[in-house]
Amino acid sequence: MMQAFICGVAVCGPGLDGWAEGRAILAGERAYEPRPIQPSVPSILAPNERRRTGAAVRLALSVAQQASEMAGIAPGAIPSLFATSNSDGAVMHAILQTLARDEPVSPTQFHNSVHNAASGYWSIATGSRQPTSCLSGHDATAAAALLKAVAAGQVEQSPILLCVYEVPMPEPLASRRPTVGSFGAALVLAPRAGAGALARLSLAYRAGAATMAQEAPRGAAWRELAAGNPAARLLRLLETLALGVADVFALRLLDGQLEITVDPC
Repeated sequence: MMQAFICGVAVCGPGLDGWAEGRAILAGERAYEPRPIQPSVPSILAPNERRRTGAAVRLALSVAQQASEMAGIAPGAIPSLFATSNSDGAVMHAILQTLARDEPVSPTQFHNSVHNAASGYWSIATGSRQPTSCLSGHDATAAAALLKAVAAGQVEQSPILLCVYEVPMPEPLASRRPTVGSFGAALVLAPRAGAGALARLSLAYRAGAATMAQEAPRGAAWRELAAGNPAARLLRLLETLALGVADVFALRLLDGQLEITVDPC
């Protein structure tokens, strides 16, 4: 079993605009209204990069910056892991349309189409020389990313930033890969407890796929979002952090499950 401590958290999704608002809603202190998200443009992006980035990258960098600042860590000062299943589907759609017309692909579109675009922009925007990586695992992206981030933090004995994000694709890609809403979440994970730690995570890989009951959030209002957006599978964890309670649940991971135990600090 591996452990890590959550020192910073951020969220941006339908009706969940930032951790301060999101925490109150997930804890049941405020009513949930699933309005479309309006992610703030990350202040760390220079004007040129702001013009070049799409919605997926802006969403990822926004929550990554917020979680870092909540943890009291300068953005880019620690290793990072960015995870997404769809990456930037709007860019891929535009490139495919361009190729179908037998026209040259824009260099900006091309470098935005790679899966590690968000991690690359993060390194550029923060001037970071820390290791950064990206990961995709279809519907199990959040579980795989959480397992990898905690393992990396344990091996390196260093805090790590985890950012998981997902934006729907345009048609006709959306009909092949439906995604409910746009959602991003970020966590700063540390191998040891600090003064501002929110909770301790304990992870274990178990045989047998997790059931919907094991991984669904308590709140019925955001279960559709959690089931239909790979990044939003983290909602059960975010909900538990918002409530400040102990919890044990699981996320499906390949042909098994990632068992997650949360103990508040």
